[in-house]
Amino acid sequence: MDIKLDPSRDDLPLVANTSHILVKHYVLDLDVDFESQVIGGTIVLFLESGNRFKKRSSSTEVACPSESNEACKFRMPEPCQIPVTNTKTFSSKIGYNDFVICGKGEKDTSGKDGNHDNQEQASGISSSKYCCDTGNHGSEEFLLVLDCCDLSVLKVEEVDVAAVPGIEKFTRSPKLRNQIVHEVMALPADRWREQLDYYARCSQAPGCGELLFDTDTWSLQIRKTGAQTATDFPHAIRIQYRTKPQGRSVTWTSDQSGRPCVYTVGSPINNRALFPCQEPPVAMSTWQATVRAAASFVVLMSGENSAKPTQLQEDYSSWHYYVTMPMPASTFTIAVGSWTEMKPEICSSNDVATERSFSPSEADFRYIGVCGHMEYPCRFQKASATTQKIIPHRVFAPACLKGACQETLLPLIPPCLSAAHSVLGTHPFSRLDILIVPANFSSLGMASPHIVFLSQSTLTGMSQLCGTRLCHEIAHAWFGLAIGARDWTEEWLSEGFATHLEDVFWAKAQQLAPHEAREQQELRACLRWRRLQDEVQNSPEEMQVLRPNKEKTGHVSDSGSSVIRHGLNPEKVFMQVHYLKGYFLLRFLAKRLGEDTYFSFLRKFVHTFHGQLILSQDFLQMLLENIPEEKRPELSVGNIFRDWLESSGIPQPLQRERQALAECGLAQQVSAEVSAGDAVHAFPFLPPRAVGPALHPWRGARDRRRRRATTVAKWVRVNRRPRKRKRKDREEVFEKVRHRWCELIVKHKYTKAYRDVERFLQEDQERSQRESFSCICS
Repeated sequence: MDIKLDPSRDDLPLVANTSHILVKHYVLDLDVDFESQVIGGTIVLFLESGNRFKKRSSSTEVACPSESNEACKFRMPEPCQIPVTNTKTFSSKIGYNDFVICGKGEKDTSGKDGNHDNQEQASGISSSKYCCDTGNHGSEEFLLVLDCCDLSVLKVEEVDVAAVPGIEKFTRSPKLRNQIVHEVMALPADRWREQLDYYARCSQAPGCGELLFDTDTWSLQIRKTGAQTATDFPHAIRIQYRTKPQGRSVTWTSDQSGRPCVYTVGSPINNRALFPCQEPPVAMSTWQATVRAAASFVVLMSGENSAKPTQLQEDYSSWHYYVTMPMPASTFTIAVGSWTEMKPEICSSNDVATERSFSPSEADFRYIGVCGHMEYPCRFQKASATTQKIIPHRVFAPACLKGACQETLLPLIPPCLSAAHSVLGTHPFSRLDILIVPANFSSLGMASPHIVFLSQSTLTGMSQLCGTRLCHEIAHAWFGLAIGARDWTEEWLSEGFATHLEDVFWAKAQQLAPHEAREQQELRACLRWRRLQDEVQNSPEEMQVLRPNKEKTGHVSDSGSSVIRHGLNPEKVFMQVHYLKGYFLLRFLAKRLGEDTYFSFLRKFVHTFHGQLILSQDFLQMLLENIPEEKRPELSVGNIFRDWLESSGIPQPLQRERQALAECGLAQQVSAEVSAGDAVHAFPFLPPRAVGPALHPWRGARDRRRRRATTVAKWVRVNRRPRKRKRKDREEVFEKVRHRWCELIVKHKYTKAYRDVERFLQEDQERSQRESFSCICS
């Protein structure tokens, strides 16, 4: 499968040649400089080559077609010294004032500081740039391709792991550095501490030869002269680099207290602008990281340990985190800021949700036999972990939000964690940090290994919004992290499951009676049904398909590279079709099979596939195989693909179900209060003089909409500056009007007023998030 990248499209390329060589472990050693808004330092990659990559004969010639043959050539370098400003690093091993390889005669791709930068090509990506066979290039030298964007790469070198004291026990010959790396990787899971120690010591070993490298818009390409296969290529390399202030993987901003901070934002390009890596999900790796920052800052990261700072010289601190469960590099998360920790009170018996239903037997919680994933210290194999309902957790936020966190968030964590355990069993991760991120965070939440980001908007509106969003992110520990999608276009395997499970978790966390839980869930289903209808009416059909690659889902090129369709489409960030259609599919299956049967199966599925990547068919085939035939009439993988996953619009089974379904009592009460076309209900907060004209029986829906919009716009203009009397109440009304006005602008594509939407989002983003998502978690 050759990858043809069209510059005019919005696809996201994953260019790393993971079929030839895999990164198994990353060691990051970084400094955070808020003055220059740069994260800089080194990353050491420990690599493992595939068994099937054999040295080809010298007669084999693989061309690398591109717009220019020069683009794929690496000439012998002539060193050119590049002075780099010291950014207060305390690394004793690596300095910034090093040499950079600059090939003589090549086009200069360096920035103003002389560093090799990812080229900002106005025309996009060459359509044939990544068709090269990177396993054995035309020059008969192996090429390591890493996903990389918006980074300044300063130097790449092989690491002399043989120089580490005591390492000789791993090989008979000190020259066999790759064998040493292989033996360290092969240490059994119960020696994980020893393994991490060797990784750290090897990462600090001296270099033993600089490597040739080049960058383009989406990749870092590295080769060693004379290394013709992945087996010959160095298996431990060090990359010295630094981020750019405008890099898209992290955002530099101020928190709600006005203090500087930086954090990963869940960018469509993931972490490739934070460190060079292998982005394809199949490249599952472990990592450890040491991060230094001023002593006033707290460093939070995806890590199994609750890190504490180590004091350094000149008022700087060092933080160290590690992960022993292999995960895609895209799940790595970091946040550095002046966060305040709110410690929860000691958990009491009242914090644990009473188990009214879904009371699985001990057998449901114990995995019998060997796990199906690659070897690592797995919690599913520890008896103490399988019975741990509430994992250790910490909460961080800017100081000004401490009261809101203590009042709203802290009391919800124990019951939500306990509810999740009662439904799915063993928590995949040993601990959890929760951070209230800055106001510019564009979502309500984001889950990563051992850490969850929550929007400040979740702290308003009592416990409902906070509780449901917290349950959604907790659900991602199982679906999205412990079990990931092998093909990123199948987002529903993460978001659909989390959306469906958030209702189940939240009902149990509230200790609702069964009939109360059903009514609450039915009301939320009604709200999501309306949202889905709106979405399919106002989005491109091709972006409504949950399995867009169909039979080619999961396919990659010979090198392992692939393309994520619409991965860079800005509209995709705001779409909820994968959440909603995935949710309704799982709800449909649970109803068809019976909830007891469905959730019993789901626990078995988690035990079978944790620590692995899946495709839709893996879930559906196991589901149908584990239920009696009489309970699955007209259900087949093919039918579900056709009706739910490979078609746009509303799935026919869902359409029929909603038409035949009588609304529950709670939903009927809400429906009685809301009329979609009534201006009074659309603007219940407007004074009578403002809504009165909107009730006049004009002819035609278009005229009604236009005149209603004119009426509201006039009211907004007149009331833009509320008088001091009753100012607070009037400001609240004014903001609600602005929000509703923006909804009408977007819905009816009233382009003349788009500036009003832009201004509202900039001036009052918190309310825009809360109003948009208070009824339904995205």
